[in-house]
Amino acid sequence: MQSMTGFGKAEATDNKTGISFSVEIASVNRKQLDIRPNLPREFTGLEPVLRRLVSEKISRGSIMIRVFFELAENAATEAVNINHALLHKLVDQCRALHTEAGGGSWSISELLGLPGVIESVAPDVESEEVMTTFTEAVTKAVDALVEMRAAEGNSMAEDIRERLSGLVKIVDCIEPLTAEIPELMKQKLLDKMRDADLPVDPDDERVIKEVVVYSDRSDVSEEVTRLRSHFKQFDNFLASHGKPIGRSMDFLVQEIFREINTLGNKGGGCEVTPMVVQFKTELEKIREQVQNIE
Repeated sequence: MQSMTGFGKAEATDNKTGISFSVEIASVNRKQLDIRPNLPREFTGLEPVLRRLVSEKISRGSIMIRVFFELAENAATEAVNINHALLHKLVDQCRALHTEAGGGSWSISELLGLPGVIESVAPDVESEEVMTTFTEAVTKAVDALVEMRAAEGNSMAEDIRERLSGLVKIVDCIEPLTAEIPELMKQKLLDKMRDADLPVDPDDERVIKEVVVYSDRSDVSEEVTRLRSHFKQFDNFLASHGKPIGRSMDFLVQEIFREINTLGNKGGGCEVTPMVVQFKTELEKIREQVQNIE
């Protein structure tokens, strides 16, 4: 089981070319997979590769990625290029201005400092060295993120198991308290009919039918059975490995809430109601955890 929050960082360098990539990747919870890359302008063409590498290992969450690029000092020197066409044009214009103004001075060093005269030669994005180094850095960062998400997921699973065990104990306490409610409600209805001086024939099928229907409204055995079934499903989800289970667990929490709510309405009483409130409180804590599971 994996959490949807985490952080990963990695870098990779090609010693031959001096190309180096550093990748930082962070994730927070989100219902769908939302990848938000931030790449250097010259490497925006690698975004599809980046998205593929992330989506292969992550299925949910908001993923923020920052990619940094560096060149080793010797490689950076070789990547510098002088724009000779621009430089010659500037020299001609300076000479013309010198003649027109009748004086003035300028130097090559000053011209070299003007924007566009010295250019950085961007590496070939499609080259094998760039692609290999980029892929290595991203893959390592994603693996680091997945590892952190898995570690946090394990901690969350332990917390959920403990709280789920508490819910089972609450249901174990509620079940015997509600077992006699249908019979008590049946007797209560018969007593009310007698107190109202209504003729009650215990053998009258119509009376029996109405009494049974009335008492069944307080029977919570079906809710208890479904709750125990949901608990087993929860255990199965917690024991699963490598599969996204967040959405399924979120749906199961909703089903458990619906069952306990019905149980509270049908079997509420002085002893049962506080237990139902405690159950809902713990279930809400589980729901908050589930919201962050991939």
